[in-house]
Amino acid sequence: MTSRRRAVTTTPTAPAAPTAKRDRTHYLYLAVIAAVALGIVVGLVWPDAGVELKPLGTGFVNLIKMMISPIIFCTIVLGIGSVRKAAKVGAVGGIALGYFLVMSLVALAIGLVVGNILHPGDGLHLTNAIKATGHSQVDSEALGPVDFVLSIIPTTFVSAFTEGQVLQTLLIALLAGFALQAMGSVGQPVLRGVEHIQRLVFRILGMIMWAAPIGAFGAIAAVVGSAGLDALKSLAVLMLGFYVTCVLFVFIVLGALLRIVAGLNILTLFKYLAREFLLILSTSSSESALPRLIAKMEHLGVSKAVVGITVPTGYSFNLDGTMIYMTMASLYIADALGTPMSVGEQIPLLLFLLLASKGAAGVSGAGLATLAGGLQSHKPALVDGVGLIVGIDRFMSEARALTNFAGNSVATVLIGTWTKDIDKARMQQVLAGELPFDEKTLLDEGEAEGGTPELPEQREELAKA
Repeated sequence: MTSRRRAVTTTPTAPAAPTAKRDRTHYLYLAVIAAVALGIVVGLVWPDAGVELKPLGTGFVNLIKMMISPIIFCTIVLGIGSVRKAAKVGAVGGIALGYFLVMSLVALAIGLVVGNILHPGDGLHLTNAIKATGHSQVDSEALGPVDFVLSIIPTTFVSAFTEGQVLQTLLIALLAGFALQAMGSVGQPVLRGVEHIQRLVFRILGMIMWAAPIGAFGAIAAVVGSAGLDALKSLAVLMLGFYVTCVLFVFIVLGALLRIVAGLNILTLFKYLAREFLLILSTSSSESALPRLIAKMEHLGVSKAVVGITVPTGYSFNLDGTMIYMTMASLYIADALGTPMSVGEQIPLLLFLLLASKGAAGVSGAGLATLAGGLQSHKPALVDGVGLIVGIDRFMSEARALTNFAGNSVATVLIGTWTKDIDKARMQQVLAGELPFDEKTLLDEGEAEGGTPELPEQREELAKA
């Protein structure tokens, strides 16, 4: 009897449901929108003051860039180190580079067609000041093909992180990942250490993101204050044509590919990446969203190996927006100088610019610098006209950055689908809002607790090992 009473009194009660953490980061992005609007007002009403605010935007972007190398290193090392077959990593890299080359050619072709239809440079006149401005844009930092390949090799193992070169970090991370892969179980403690470093790096990035409104305010105020309305009016046709071309490329070409290959609506993917697009729009830099793209693509269900190779490589080799920009800008300058190019002249120039853009990867202001450097090497007479687009280059750089980012996000999903390294069930849950992204840590819940979420095939490989 006593034992029965004791049994009754000790019956466990159902535990209370854990209270869901409130996501306060939406206030941050509302603040970014307000800061952008305020920056536009300051740039228009007090242009001189707006230009003086440029360091705010530059400082914020530099804080983000500071985190890119360690994030790329950790992501690639963990991705390759957790895959037991080296050939699988090589296949991902080969597919990625092949895809990047094809899409760059498609972007060039689209820009070529639109540029030849619009002829936006007709009727403009060149002054000596504009000629001097054009020549000043030729950037000596842009490298030739051979020097570019050699520049991928860092001076020391550590200098890959200190010099801020994405491709150097990529090389070191690949070597470290394959070395840990070859070490097998002996390398597991090192992998766990890299996991902890990744969590630390993403937490720091989450803290930096709270400075986004300040950076957005300074960047937009400086752009509007320096360019003003006059520069926009005179070049509105080129800007509008470029924006329309980027929209057509993203939503028709990339949208069709994403629907056919992955069965995914591109608007659904972009809704998931809306905060990253806002960040790029406010800073005019696609690099500011690179770390978050890596985190979000992993959360979406794409394997670490695919994300780690595709995203960093794409930021140097998959510059769809830059390709369209260089095509239309070249045709615009040729028309403005009264020396329109025939199709036979256009194609060799654009193929040259396609190669030159790889040599300028990582150069500050790469779009304008690459254009000027490419024209200087291939058709020097056109460099005089580069000064015509300096005034609106920053506004066009926003469309470049957004298009480049869209191209790399779509590429990651496509390559994950082709290599069967994407968890489609998880992707549907994430896009439906059932598995929200942790904005505080930029990591999955399971990962934050010490485990790295992998695809079922990777779990089997790890179990066998």
